[in-house]
Amino acid sequence: MSEKTSASTVAKAHGKFLRGSASKVRRVLDQIRGRTYRDALIMLEFMPYRSTDPITKVLRSAVANAENNLGLDPSSLIITTATADSGPSMKRYRPRAQGRAFAIKKQTCHISIAVSASSELLNTEEKN
Repeated sequence: MSEKTSASTVAKAHGKFLRGSASKVRRVLDQIRGRTYRDALIMLEFMPYRSTDPITKVLRSAVANAENNLGLDPSSLIITTATADSGPSMKRYRPRAQGRAFAIKKQTCHISIAVSASSELLNTEEKN
């Protein structure tokens, strides 16, 4: 399979400036990386973390891109890459005793998810 063919079957989606720490988002992304779309949705549904909602939105967007732009079947998609990079921190201040102010950094992150058709299905399509 050529690199050009494999690159054309990859659909991506990005979520930028999402509230939450990149390290807390990565622990969820590590669990779903390499899984099928259906398995990943089931896992995200039952995980107890706050970051699963924005991850689910980005994952659904990537699958919608694959379906609409590339004509791929959602049941055949596998999550190939899932990354979380840190974004800019919002600086806020908390008042403290004796007129002092403590800085609070509210972290943001950028989530990137790429999905592609499973390799078994691609191999059978090439033979036909």
